[in-house]
Amino acid sequence: MVPCPELHKEHLRPVTPSNWTLRQVSEDDHRRFTAEGWWVEESLGQRLYARLAQHADLAFVCHSSSRPWRGTFGEVLDLSARVATGLASRGVGPGDVVSFQTPNWIEGAATFYAAAMLGAVIVPIVHIYGGRELSYILRESKPRVHVTASRFGRQDYLSNLGAIEDLGGMDVVVVDAEAPPGMTSFRDLAGGPPIGSAAAVDPSSPALVGWTSGTTSNPKGVVHSHHTILAEVKQLGATATPDGRPALIANPISHAIGMLSALLIPVDRGRPVHLLDLWDPAVVLELLVKEDLTTNGGATYFLTSLLEHPDFTEEHLGRLAYQGMGGAPVPRAIAERASALGITVYRMYGSTEHPSITGCTYADSLEKRLATDGPVLPGNEMRLVDADGHDVGPSEPGEILSRGPELFLGYTDPELTAKVFDADGWYHTGDVGILDDEGYLCITDRISDVIIRGGENISAAELEEVLLGMPGVAEVAVVAAPDERMGEHAAAVIRMLAGHPFPELSDVRGHLERNGLARQKWPEELVQVEDFPRTASGKVQKFVLRSSLRSR
Repeated sequence: MVPCPELHKEHLRPVTPSNWTLRQVSEDDHRRFTAEGWWVEESLGQRLYARLAQHADLAFVCHSSSRPWRGTFGEVLDLSARVATGLASRGVGPGDVVSFQTPNWIEGAATFYAAAMLGAVIVPIVHIYGGRELSYILRESKPRVHVTASRFGRQDYLSNLGAIEDLGGMDVVVVDAEAPPGMTSFRDLAGGPPIGSAAAVDPSSPALVGWTSGTTSNPKGVVHSHHTILAEVKQLGATATPDGRPALIANPISHAIGMLSALLIPVDRGRPVHLLDLWDPAVVLELLVKEDLTTNGGATYFLTSLLEHPDFTEEHLGRLAYQGMGGAPVPRAIAERASALGITVYRMYGSTEHPSITGCTYADSLEKRLATDGPVLPGNEMRLVDADGHDVGPSEPGEILSRGPELFLGYTDPELTAKVFDADGWYHTGDVGILDDEGYLCITDRISDVIIRGGENISAAELEEVLLGMPGVAEVAVVAAPDERMGEHAAAVIRMLAGHPFPELSDVRGHLERNGLARQKWPEELVQVEDFPRTASGKVQKFVLRSSLRSR
């Protein structure tokens, strides 16, 4: 083993990339979160190193038709510690950025753990992101090392990288193919001896950046510290159900849900890890029985695709006893259908910025679980305010404001950070909800213009910008339309220039693909209009468009 680059305790300091301007947590909050046990003097890497060693005999499995892997936590620790040595030899230390873009493969998990052990800032990039998103994220994050698959499905990651004019001296590591000239193979990266400990860094420093599509046309970089991530691990780790089976996780480990559900919470609690790189209901149903697994819920699509599959039987039903739903709107009809089958469904509310704000548990009443997103969770605070910032009463709609130990530090873009935090540290979510008399929240709308399809955020602004480049398109508004399977999908409402034919959906999708937009962002329906409903100042009234789609 080799020693890990380490800062002596008396020299610990927050390490923040110079171009990020993040919020300062108040001394009162720091004392409270520490006193209540949410914040501890331990880094993410130190926690992971210790838990992987503590539970060395537990299974860690990556189910994949192309890159299957089966081993133990101890073997994952050894691989990750070797990757850490390889990263350190390339200059990675506390505060440096390491990015990765892989499916749910062992190499992605090992990169995550290795970067954490070095005290680096981890930048997971969702594997379905195309060249447009990748270029922006790399430019904003400035990683010292980027670990990538060569290709997966329709994505050619190396071609996407090759189209970027300036990689800024970034080292590229390829996990599933021979490395092209100037790049490194993952095998070589992991070829040295393992580090013997995790680096000590100030836990208030940035630990990772989650990238999420939002109200802006480019993805938003959501910065979390070691404190906030470990607080979220504690928060969700306390919501265990009576079902002791391990969960099969197909949510991307580069997304908050998958990262927490597979890479962090099971390791912290000492539970086996089972990853799946591609959601195929037939494969999932087979694995549930073969490996005696359950699923972790998430967006409604993951549950409904199993219930609707012809291979679904009573044997599978018994392995889906508890399903925590969130990440996208949860239609009551779907929750009622699952409940009628004997599945205990419960809803939660949060975001990449504040992962768990409210939540029901499996023990709540049926009506609360079906109709609400639960009460505010321990350690958190929440307010609902009107347009003037005044608190609203029970059953009155208001924007949701939150604070708490898992709340992010800010965005990589300081202008976005300034927009969502007020002087008292409240995070303005942009979501609208109501509270009942018992303090249970129900989400009713969103101020921000985001479509949430199967748990993934789609930026309407990004789609509109690209669609306006199509010949004959005069004006376009992208809004959310209800979807029984995915919760929502994108609908493009288009006004054409006179004399130009209305495009076919295949034409629109071809245009978006040529412009590098990920497939899951493409609209699933087109609506032609002669003109849009507008405000007095000429702005398109998107809420009117959404309402008309919902009332069909």
